[in-house]
Amino acid sequence: METYAFHINRVMGRFIRSMTCDTIGSVKPEVTSQWINEHTVRYNLAFQLDTAVQQDDWQLTIEPSFTPTFHWAPHLTPTDRHIIDQHSFRSPALIAMDGKKLLILVPDLDLMREGTPVRWYMDNDALRNRLTLGMSEYQVTEHVLYERKAGAQYSAGTVQAGFYLMTFEDEEALNNPWRPVLELLWERWGSPLFHGGAPEELPLDRLVSHTYKWAFDSWKDAVWQEFELDGVKVGAAAFIVNVTQSPNYPGPVNEREFRSIWNQAWFSSLRSAQGVFRYGLETNDPQMLERARLTKELALAAPQRGGLFPTVIATEMERLSVDGVEVNRSKGWETAYWGNSNRNPVSDVHPVRTAPYHVLDMSWTALLMLRWYEELEKDERLYDYAVRYADALLGLQDERGFFPAWLDHETLEPLGILDDSPETAMSVTFLLKLYALTGTEAYLQSALKAADVIAVEIVPTGRWEDFETYWSCCRYGSKELVGRKVERNNMFKQCNFSMFWSAEAFLACYRQTGDASYLALGERCLDELLMTQASWQPPYIYVSALGGFGVMNCDGEWNDARQSLYAELIIDYGHALNREEYIERGLAALRCSFVMMYCPENPTSKAQWEKAHPFFNEKDYGFMMENYGHDGVVNDNGLGIGVFTIFDWGNGAAAESYLRMKAHHGELLERFRISGSIGVKGEQA
Repeated sequence: METYAFHINRVMGRFIRSMTCDTIGSVKPEVTSQWINEHTVRYNLAFQLDTAVQQDDWQLTIEPSFTPTFHWAPHLTPTDRHIIDQHSFRSPALIAMDGKKLLILVPDLDLMREGTPVRWYMDNDALRNRLTLGMSEYQVTEHVLYERKAGAQYSAGTVQAGFYLMTFEDEEALNNPWRPVLELLWERWGSPLFHGGAPEELPLDRLVSHTYKWAFDSWKDAVWQEFELDGVKVGAAAFIVNVTQSPNYPGPVNEREFRSIWNQAWFSSLRSAQGVFRYGLETNDPQMLERARLTKELALAAPQRGGLFPTVIATEMERLSVDGVEVNRSKGWETAYWGNSNRNPVSDVHPVRTAPYHVLDMSWTALLMLRWYEELEKDERLYDYAVRYADALLGLQDERGFFPAWLDHETLEPLGILDDSPETAMSVTFLLKLYALTGTEAYLQSALKAADVIAVEIVPTGRWEDFETYWSCCRYGSKELVGRKVERNNMFKQCNFSMFWSAEAFLACYRQTGDASYLALGERCLDELLMTQASWQPPYIYVSALGGFGVMNCDGEWNDARQSLYAELIIDYGHALNREEYIERGLAALRCSFVMMYCPENPTSKAQWEKAHPFFNEKDYGFMMENYGHDGVVNDNGLGIGVFTIFDWGNGAAAESYLRMKAHHGELLERFRISGSIGVKGEQA
C-alpha cells in the first residue's frame, strides 16, 4: 500500500499543510475537485480496481496549516484504535479552528447514499493535528466506542470516496462553526427529503390515539397506575414497561426495573399528563381529563422539605418463581416510598430511597407546574409549590452563578460533583418563567447571573456535562473524565441534553431582556445541538431517521425520544431568527418522534418490530421504544429494535409534544400538512 499526495493550491494552502490518502492495493485515485462556492470545494476520488482487494484500512488524512485550539467531531476516539464509524454519521463533520481560521471536512453523503463496499469512518486526532476520513469494518467496544476491525473487501470495479472541504476566516463562522455545516447538509440532503415527506408522512392524530388506547386500554393493567396517598387519589403511567407485559406475550411478566413513577428530566409524568389533558379537552373526554389531574395530584403530593422535593415514587420489589422462571415483580403501591433518580454519581451507595436531590429534576418539574398553571388550569397549588421551591433554589446559587447538580439526601449540601455544570440552565428557564408571573426581581437577577456564567465557562469550550453524560447507560469516563477533555480529541465527553437546556435558557433571556447577545449565544448552542440531529437518511439505518436525534459523543442512539422535547424550541428559534431551515428541522423532529411506534401506519418500523417480537399484534399498536440502534449495531432483521416503552420518554412524550405544538403552532402544522383533527373520544374525524 502506497500513499498519494494531493496538490494543495494557494487558496487551500492557507488552511491545509498536507492532504494524503492511501492507495487501495497498488491503485492510486483519480482525483477531481469542484468549487461549490468561495468557501466550499468538493473532492471525488475514484479507484479503478482490476481485481478484488482485501485491505483492512484505508485513510485520507488532512493536516491543517494552523494549530487548532478548538475541535469538534460527532464521536470520541480516545485512542489510535478508535474510529467514528458511520453509525454515528447523523450530521457528519470534522471541525478544527483557532482564533482566525476554520477548516471543516464533510463526507460526501451522495456517495454514501448509493452504498459503499466498505463502511466509512472519521477520526479527529488533535494531538497529531490530523483529520481523517477512512474505510474499514468496525466493532463496538464499551458503550459505545468504535474500533477498526479487519476484513474489509473491495470488489473489482470502481470504488469511490468523496468529501467537502469548507474554509472560513470571518468572525461569524468562527463564532458558530456549526452553521455552515448545517446549512450545507440541510440544503443538499435534509430539506429535499423533508419536502418529499420524510421522515414519514404520518397521520399524527391517529398515532396519538394509538398511544392513549395502548396506555389506557390494551396495556392498561401494565401502564396505568392508580392508588391513594394519604387519602388522596393519584395516578400516572408507570415509568417503564417491557415486551413481557404485552397481552400477547407467551411467558410470564418480568418487570424490567422497579415499578415507579418519575418527574425527572427524561421521565416526566407531569409533562406527559399535559398532553393527556389537552387530548381530553380536544376530544371532550372526561376520563382523560381525570387521568391528567390525578397525575397533577401526584406531583403535588411530593413532600417539600424547605421547598425541595423528591421526584420519584416507587414500590418495593421482589423476586418470584413463575412457571419455573425467576421474575421481578412489584409488591404494590401500599409499599410506596419517595426518593430520587438513581442516575447519579452515588447510585452504587445510595439507592432511590436515599438518592441525592437533583436540582435539575426539581427545576424541570417546577417549570412544568408553572406551564400547567399558565396554559391549562389556574390551580394556585401549582403556583405556590413552585414559589416555595424557587425561594429554596435562590439559596443554592454560588458566587459565580451556578446551581449545584445534586444535594445530599440528609444534609442538603452540594455533592461537589458537577456543581458548575450546564444543568444550571434549566433553573434559568424556570426562574425567568416565575419572574414573568410574579415580577419578583430576585428571580430575574438570579437567572441572568446563571445564564452569564454558562455563556463564559461552558459554551466556548463545549463542556456539555450533565447527569446523562456519565451516569446513564454510558458510564465511560465517569471516574476520570468529569471536568476534563479527552486529550486526543481536545473535546469533552458531551451530551446534547445540556445544549438544549442552554439554548432554551438563552432564548428565554433574550425574550425577557431584548438583549440580542443572548439570542446569538442560543443560536450557537442550538446549532451544536443540531449537529446531533439526522440531516439525511442513511441506507444502512433501517427505519426512517431524518430529523431524529442522537444523544452524546459516546453512544449509538438514533431517533431518541428527546426529539419530541426539542422540536418546539427549534421552531421557536426559526421564528426568532426568521430561518426556514429551523422550521423544517423542528417539524422533522416532531414527525420523527412517532417513527418508532408499532402500528400499521409505520410499515417500515412495524416490519422491524415483528422481526424482533413476532408475537406482536394489534393489541400492541402504540408500543414505542425510546430509540433505535442504541448499541451501535443494526441490521434489516430487527437488530436495533428495543424491548421496552417508557410512556414519559416515548409515545406519551411524543403525543404531548404534538398536542402542545397544535396549541402553540397550529397554523404551522397546517401549512406543512402535519396537523389534523380528532373527533369525540379519540375517533379520527
